[in-house]
Amino acid sequence: ADLGKVFREEIAALAAAGCRYVQIDEVAIALLCDPAIRERVQHVGAEPDALVDLYIDALNEAVRDCPTDVVIGVHMCRGNFKGHYLAEGGYESVAERFFARTNVNHFLLEFDTPRAGDFRPLRFVPKGKGVVLGLVSSKTPQLESLDLLKRRTEEATQFIDLDRLAISPQCGFASTVAGNPVTEDDERKKLRLVVQAAEAIWLR
Repeated sequence: ADLGKVFREEIAALAAAGCRYVQIDEVAIALLCDPAIRERVQHVGAEPDALVDLYIDALNEAVRDCPTDVVIGVHMCRGNFKGHYLAEGGYESVAERFFARTNVNHFLLEFDTPRAGDFRPLRFVPKGKGVVLGLVSSKTPQLESLDLLKRRTEEATQFIDLDRLAISPQCGFASTVAGNPVTEDDERKKLRLVVQAAEAIWLR
């Protein structure tokens, strides 16, 4: 409750300063997508699904008083330290509750590698909420192909309408002070690719 109060005060201050988009990183629920981590949580006597519900409630407390003209996004972050990640596993085990109960406008989901699972969990995203597909990796300098991004976005539309989708890198390029094994030139190429993909997919 105390943490939620701090978040509400921060969001109110941002809105008063003119901010109209706030993005929150959610790591705990993302980690609970990983079967191995769920097993460790159970091993210490906790219940993974109860924790998912607790974290959803905490997010909702944080954004409870957000002005209606401020867009809230939640990024499901699986870790991003020097190109390494903390967890793997698809979103299926948390998707139905997380997408339906979290009071935000859209979800930014990591889909840059097979360890994130397939797009089937997107069927649980309610009408009126969107998804940003994190298809471009910030962990490696290898540049994805435009055809790949178009094909994977098309795959996602089997479970959610195209007009509720967007595309982005799967995480930030410098989530920690240690950064990632990509140069500034690599980053610019990847951001340019995101723009090209958006134009090719949504402005075609």
